[in-house]
Amino acid sequence: MKDNEFIDAKPLTNAIVELSRKDGNAFLILGLVRRAILQSDRPELAAQFIKEATAYDYDHLLMSCAKYVTIE
Repeated sequence: MKDNEFIDAKPLTNAIVELSRKDGNAFLILGLVRRAILQSDRPELAAQFIKEATAYDYDHLLMSCAKYVTIE
């Protein structure tokens, strides 16, 4: 799957995360999304999310977030 293909896809969990005004702080974003995944209908995906989100750059982190949670 290409990075831009999952932007329009339904997230893998039912989690919703508010990320406005969190720009630039990758560790905060990772923590917020991981915590939301752990509290979602699919908590078993938290470790997979962290591995995927930290594999590349900041842009990939944000795309990974959109793959796993609904971002508001």
